[in-house]
Amino acid sequence: MSDIDARQIERMKSLLASQQDAFARDRHRPLNERKADLEAVQTLTAAHAGEIADAIASDYGVRSKAETQLGEIGFVLASAKHALKNLDKWAKPQKASVPMTLAPGKAYVRREPKGVAGIVSPWNYPYQLAIAPLIAALAAGCRAMIKPSEYTPATAELMQRLLGERFSEDQVAVVTGGPSVGEAFTALPFDHLFYTGSTHVGRIVAKAAAENLTPVTLELGGKSPAIVTESYETKDLMKPLAWGKFFNAGQTCVAPDYVLVPNRRVEEIGEALIATVSDFYPDLSSDDDYTAIVSQKHYDRLSGMIEEARAAGARILQPEHDAEAARAARKIPPTVILNLPEDSPLMQEEIFGPVLPVLGYELLSGAIDFVNGRDRPLALYVFSKEKSQSRRVLEQTMSGGASVNATMLHLSVEDMPFGGVGKSGYGAYHGERGFLEFTHERSVFEAPVWHPSRLIAPPYGKMFDFIAGLQKR
Repeated sequence: MSDIDARQIERMKSLLASQQDAFARDRHRPLNERKADLEAVQTLTAAHAGEIADAIASDYGVRSKAETQLGEIGFVLASAKHALKNLDKWAKPQKASVPMTLAPGKAYVRREPKGVAGIVSPWNYPYQLAIAPLIAALAAGCRAMIKPSEYTPATAELMQRLLGERFSEDQVAVVTGGPSVGEAFTALPFDHLFYTGSTHVGRIVAKAAAENLTPVTLELGGKSPAIVTESYETKDLMKPLAWGKFFNAGQTCVAPDYVLVPNRRVEEIGEALIATVSDFYPDLSSDDDYTAIVSQKHYDRLSGMIEEARAAGARILQPEHDAEAARAARKIPPTVILNLPEDSPLMQEEIFGPVLPVLGYELLSGAIDFVNGRDRPLALYVFSKEKSQSRRVLEQTMSGGASVNATMLHLSVEDMPFGGVGKSGYGAYHGERGFLEFTHERSVFEAPVWHPSRLIAPPYGKMFDFIAGLQKR
């Protein structure tokens, strides 16, 4: 551990103590103050959108500004707007009916902030995946500490400055540092820990949180499949599939990780995808709309997986490009892989890059079995013109979320929960579900000064038998 990391670890322990003290003094932040917090996040995001885009581009080398606007800035603004619109309703106590045997009395659920939240955010959407959970935490009335990824230092430093200008550190704080800082961060006794990242690290985070019995939200990933049925035409498939896969150069947790298509259409769909991305990115090595791979480590990993597939006999399809210029820009061209062996690393690990295996199936039941034979994915996509087929896929598979005849769009609906299932994570957020993730739902029963329940105290007799009889009915 470096001296810098050691200082950061001591600093974050001090920050946690100050936030815990502040929460103890003010457990129930008024709604008008919470709304002011959300408005502040909204305002600083809009006012500094250019700086945010520049910082992310600096971290990536090349990051499409259009994709940053859509996937980061616009997403955060929509999230804050939705929370502001609905906060009064979300925070309102929820009435519960009282059974006759407990009357008279009043029952309700108070929605109270859990306390101090820890948010660990990844590098692939470094602003959105830090600030969207923060919006949920602030709406719930929590205080929060954020640990951004060390792969995106410029964005982390910008968030630290912008949030520091609006929020005191006993309410919102950003802690930067490497893996040792992240490890120490997840071991802190937060009231809730929110982690977005890989399944491998998610296991480590869950174990660390368990030592403190800290509740955890794990937003992980997995191999999200796309299933194309015979009824769906190739021309209708191309744009939604190519956009969902190659947005942010495939560095998206809900990007299609592989696509299952009827056997006879494997070559046709593979070649059509390459034609489509050639139109998307006419000169990808110099095109600022095509995002670079975030680091040399990730670039080398993806390149190695492609070459391993080639050596195993797979057919590699890529658009025409200047290989040297692309390598210098740390860009991997959109890559479609055909005839890929099932034991290839590309079919065993989440790809998280612009590489799409296209696999054939004989019957739709076989495609469903293929998906069900693997870990439950974060997302699933089905393309079909026949509702009975799309319904069949949805009914016979399980995934965190799904889109029909589209990719990624389900996560943009604020009124739906977003999260995984099984090894793709647990817990969820967005909209009210995010508010509830940072909320303790406290059940309350209020009885009058005298209540009939006094009649069932020992010694038990006829009154007890009467009331117990009512309960059995």
